Amino acid sequence: MMGSPVRRLDLRGTPCPLNYVKARLELDRMGGGEVLEVWLDRGEPEQQVPRSLRMDGHVVEVTPVADHVRIEVTRKA
Repeated sequence: MMGSPVRRLDLRGTPCPLNYVKARLELDRMGGGEVLEVWLDRGEPEQQVPRSLRMDGHVVEVTPVADHVRIEVTRKA
């Protein structure tokens, strides 16, 4: 765990690329260095969303949890 999440988003059941768009919009409302916790479905969301957020310059940590994954995104400064 990178830090205490400032905000949490449950995007399970949200299809790609809408889940990425929602995560990015939430990150845009946050300050640099703040942490967003996002829950995603396995499969395509698990692969695509963390990769896209990393390409945006954020630090992303992925943790498998039962039937979904939890990602912690530290917003770039």
